[in-house]
Amino acid sequence: MVKASSLSCPSCGAGIELHAEGWAVTVACGTCGSVLDALDPNLTVLQEHARRMPFKPSIPLGTRGKVRGVQYEMIGCQRVTITVEGIDYSWTEYVCFNPYHGFLYLSEYEGHWNVIEKLRRPPSEQSGLGRTHAMLDGRKYHHFQSAMARTSGALGEFPWELRVGDTIQSRDFVSPPFLLSAEGTQFETTWSRGEYTPPSDIAEMFGVPSIDKRPNGVFANQPNPHVRSARRIRRVGVWLVAVWALMLVGSCALTSNEVAYDEQGLYYDRARGEANAMVTDPFELKGRASNVRIEVQSNVQNDWVWFALALIDERSGQARDVSVQTSFYSGTDSDGSWTEGKRSGDVTLSSVPSGRYVLRIAPEGGEPTGSLITYSVKVRRDVPVTAYFVLAFFALTVPMIVAWFPAVGFENRRWMESDHEGVMLSFPSEQETA
Repeated sequence: MVKASSLSCPSCGAGIELHAEGWAVTVACGTCGSVLDALDPNLTVLQEHARRMPFKPSIPLGTRGKVRGVQYEMIGCQRVTITVEGIDYSWTEYVCFNPYHGFLYLSEYEGHWNVIEKLRRPPSEQSGLGRTHAMLDGRKYHHFQSAMARTSGALGEFPWELRVGDTIQSRDFVSPPFLLSAEGTQFETTWSRGEYTPPSDIAEMFGVPSIDKRPNGVFANQPNPHVRSARRIRRVGVWLVAVWALMLVGSCALTSNEVAYDEQGLYYDRARGEANAMVTDPFELKGRASNVRIEVQSNVQNDWVWFALALIDERSGQARDVSVQTSFYSGTDSDGSWTEGKRSGDVTLSSVPSGRYVLRIAPEGGEPTGSLITYSVKVRRDVPVTAYFVLAFFALTVPMIVAWFPAVGFENRRWMESDHEGVMLSFPSEQETA
């Protein structure tokens, strides 16, 4: 795999093994923290006894593991820290080496792992609506965070000139499960792409069971675990809504909605009392047994009238008693004009057999000082009933909406850690795979 060279640290005399001799640029002594020139056979000291954050890597130096079918050896790690609103946040980056495939990198923050590779070409950046995006291989990455990152600790070998305390400008763009990172200065920028990898996979790759633990919180490019089930429910729901729409259209198309009786110009005079009751001329209800809708409309103004109705089968004498009320009030107050009530009303009878019928109409009530009320009555046969379809629509769509709550909540927790809290539309991207 990698042939190591044994040397001594010029600062403290501790033994140092170079695993990537000829490839590594600097090496940090694990004993005293001095940063040495790995290209110099004498390991010239570049930074002596560097003040560094004490840390213990989760994957020990020299550990070998197979990543994407290639065996690598972990030869270096550094601790990187950013400060946001006076609070330090640190993560660990690992350098893995294979003499035939070069370098591969890992990063770990609070149990969240990424496998990282350097990009040979930078992505294109786009700006719109106050946001910056990056495009790579047809995939859109949203800007997540920008910060000044500093090296707060280092162990082992690195393929670049490293100093503890060095700072770089870091910018991250996310499109789960991928993360694009731009690191550098105003003169040079290096792009890399990380892929979120479960800790169980990393533990299996490097044979380190201790790192297989539950991550803390939600990471920038962590796949949303709720998206797959939510999309499955949505797909099924869309098909069911399509069936619902076809049934609604078919129901409306198959109903005749025939007007069996229509009488205008009827009136109600309160002074006449029960004398206002009337029985219509006979009318025919044709076809199969179906519903009957009785519609009443009046000219009430700041008044109300209650109509007692009876649909009577002329042959059997069977009566179906129902009622309808119309009322309408209007006026003005300090808030402006207002209205209340409706001048029309209707009632529907179900499964009325065909035959000859009459309708008894008995208006009652109203304001004592009200004027003469005129009204009209219309009887419809076999009308579309949409109430059940409305209930069915909510029964189908509510689960689809509720199924997205966990996914949207996960996205909210993700973007709370970004520079765009409250700005990013916290909804799972269609590109994301769970």
